[in-house]
Amino acid sequence: MLTGHTGFKGAWLAAWLGRLGARVTGFSLATETDPSLSGLLNNLGVSESIIDDIRDAAALSTAFERAKPDVVLHLAAQALVRASYVTPIDTLETNVIGTARVLEACRDSAGVAAIVVVTTDKCYENREWVWPYRETEALGGHDPYSASKACAEIVASAWRRSFVPGASGRAIGLATARAGNVIGGGDWAEDRLLPDCARAFSAGVAMGIRNPVSTRPWQHVLEPLCGYLLLAEDLCGPRAQAFSDAWNFGPASGEAADVLSVVSRAASAWGEGARYEVIGSDHRHEASFLAVDASKARRTLGWRPLLDTGAAIDWSMQWYRRFYAGEQAAALVTSQIAAYEDMLEMRHA
Repeated sequence: MLTGHTGFKGAWLAAWLGRLGARVTGFSLATETDPSLSGLLNNLGVSESIIDDIRDAAALSTAFERAKPDVVLHLAAQALVRASYVTPIDTLETNVIGTARVLEACRDSAGVAAIVVVTTDKCYENREWVWPYRETEALGGHDPYSASKACAEIVASAWRRSFVPGASGRAIGLATARAGNVIGGGDWAEDRLLPDCARAFSAGVAMGIRNPVSTRPWQHVLEPLCGYLLLAEDLCGPRAQAFSDAWNFGPASGEAADVLSVVSRAASAWGEGARYEVIGSDHRHEASFLAVDASKARRTLGWRPLLDTGAAIDWSMQWYRRFYAGEQAAALVTSQIAAYEDMLEMRHA
């Protein structure tokens, strides 16, 4: 069961799961962007697509009864900081109550063995530190989105301690995964840096930079998705409870880059016609620095990023450039997944 399969990360994950031979049931709201990656992919990798709201307990129950999932990957969310200022209640209901609804559906579904709840690096109480946050740092959130994801972490922890393994005694692995500022081709959400670059560059207009010094650990979408899959695999194993915890997935220390540097690299990767300029901010709070320490995932899961920041930007902008030149989204997604799999094989060779 993959919630949020119509979203950017969900569409990439569905395509990869299908390539791995999984039978995927997707549960999500309809996409809100035009174009949308899931639409262009025609739900590639998804066996059944259910368009509904994770806040609807009855709809979730019906979907779980029909799908009988072994693994649940919960990605559905209101995922934008700036949008959360406009719709704070909807953000909280979706990200907090929606997560609780999904976990309840898992409890009621006899076959579920592993649950990965995807949150964000923004769940931490950001003190603008110069060092990365570990999984043991305090949760918090200045804006409604960040607060909602911190709450989702607390909900998952409470369900893990209160209901797992549950009255039946069956073992269920339940973990949360924290990653942020994921980039890659096929994201057309508003107020995201590389999608804004792709729209501007393809239209031949200058990309407006709102917060040039804001610094983030940028990573290609396939990096955290690989982490989610490794985590789900371990949660299905005999030591599931040892992996039932919170996990960070982020670039290596020192890989964080400011917005201006990212846009400059994106323009270089795009090539001719790419322009950008610094514009004023609307002054709504967004953290100026945030990075996570993923050493636990590296040490325990054997996960590590394969693409540095520059390569992640290059892969993303090449995807967009080739798409706007007329190539099919499915072929672009499939080719980049295959290339990433080749890198994984080389690493393990």
